[in-house]
Amino acid sequence: MKQARMIIDRAFKVSEVDKRIYGSFIEHLGRAVYDGIYQPGNPLSDEDGFRTDVLNMVKELNVPIVRYPGGNFVSNFFWEDSVGPVEERPVRLELAWRSLEQNKIGLNEFSKWLKKADADMMMAVNLGTRGVADACNLLEYCNHPGGTKYSDLRIKHGVKDPHNVKVWCLGNEMDGDWQIGHKTMHEYGRLSQETAKAMKLIDPTIELVSCGSSNLDMPTFPEWEATTLGYNYDYVDYVSLHQYYGNLNNDTADFLALSDDMDQFIRSVIATCDFVRAKKRGKKDINLSFDEWNVWFHTREADDEFMEKDPWHIAPPLLEDQYSFEDALLVGLMLITLMKHADRVKMACLAQLVNVIAPIMTEKDGGKAWKQTIFYPFMHASRYGRGMVLQPVIDTPVHDTKEHENVTDLSSVAVWNQADEELTVFAVNRNIDEDMELVTDLRSMEGYQLIEHIVLENNDMKACNSASGEAVIPITVSRSKVDGGIMTSVLNKASWNVIRLKKQK
Repeated sequence: MKQARMIIDRAFKVSEVDKRIYGSFIEHLGRAVYDGIYQPGNPLSDEDGFRTDVLNMVKELNVPIVRYPGGNFVSNFFWEDSVGPVEERPVRLELAWRSLEQNKIGLNEFSKWLKKADADMMMAVNLGTRGVADACNLLEYCNHPGGTKYSDLRIKHGVKDPHNVKVWCLGNEMDGDWQIGHKTMHEYGRLSQETAKAMKLIDPTIELVSCGSSNLDMPTFPEWEATTLGYNYDYVDYVSLHQYYGNLNNDTADFLALSDDMDQFIRSVIATCDFVRAKKRGKKDINLSFDEWNVWFHTREADDEFMEKDPWHIAPPLLEDQYSFEDALLVGLMLITLMKHADRVKMACLAQLVNVIAPIMTEKDGGKAWKQTIFYPFMHASRYGRGMVLQPVIDTPVHDTKEHENVTDLSSVAVWNQADEELTVFAVNRNIDEDMELVTDLRSMEGYQLIEHIVLENNDMKACNSASGEAVIPITVSRSKVDGGIMTSVLNKASWNVIRLKKQK
């Protein structure tokens, strides 16, 4: 059996985890809103039409912030259509996903849902077909206490207290030619600068996210970040990153190496942000909001064909990827990558939350809700990955794949919850053929003893969950032991591992 060694020391601190890295995303896309979180008439829905079974699963994931209402949807979103008496709201052509938007769920309803889900809102503004004035009006509607046109309109709509939305995205994927109202980097830089300047005059307490590159392979990356931050550095707090991966070549070993690309993407954006800071003689860091990430592309061709040949449906079943065990492994690896960069990645959104490339699915026509394979690593990270990230020193075997060299068999990070005196080691064995013995030096964590070793594993990399049953679920195993400050663990091939320890009194 191969062996990896790791040292975890309480002195090797990276940063406290910002809980918002366990955020998610609800877009007016497919069945995410209608038939997903909202389904009046379902026996499991509450008095507001929100599905309680879905809400309970969202609470299991402990999601602290949810990005809304898009996504590509936001670039032709008229927020005024989504407020006021529901029966007076117009139906619009939704251009991003070529659907019909009824506006039965809007800003105020979604805010009510968030309260039930114990989450905050990350609001995106339309900088595609709209601009400065509309963003300011929306902010006034949401955050100003009263006595002005739009704050009084909110009160007239039955919402006396401000929503106090603190995080605002300045548009979405404006570098992409697929975006309604696509901008060049100079156009977006100027527009975002002026929008940010005006919004912070209205509410100086808000945090603003500048659009970064839509993915690592965009031809303008990282010049886009360098140029746009050159305009808006003084006003924004974060720059966004988006990245989706798929096993397009059916090569599992190479697929599991893609988290290394994500790591390099993060490092490159950090370097670009620091370049802009140096160039401007600035005093603040621009931190990162990785506000779209996931595995995707299982149904992309069918989705594109449907939107092209049969558009303008209400809540059509789009992007309903069914996730496999190997997808769950990559999601776990991506979570480890986010945690490793907790010093600069302060927010992240698993895209999305329900039905659309999501950990939670609902059957059509009022059926049950169920958990996809990717639900579990996200739940583990959100539940146990809160505290101080400790940088492990790792000595591990490596392997090459078709597109990647020196891929570490072991990917791991540790999070120390000092208040509860708990330590959690997250680890993935990326070797798909061989088990591994992991020897971890914990001598600096004196008195910490094993609580449990949780694994997610399956001999079938393509195993999926469904409404009729779950083939991929976490189990607790007896594969770790601690003796004299040294922990010895067995990590089975291609496995997600959560090893929890607690200081004994």
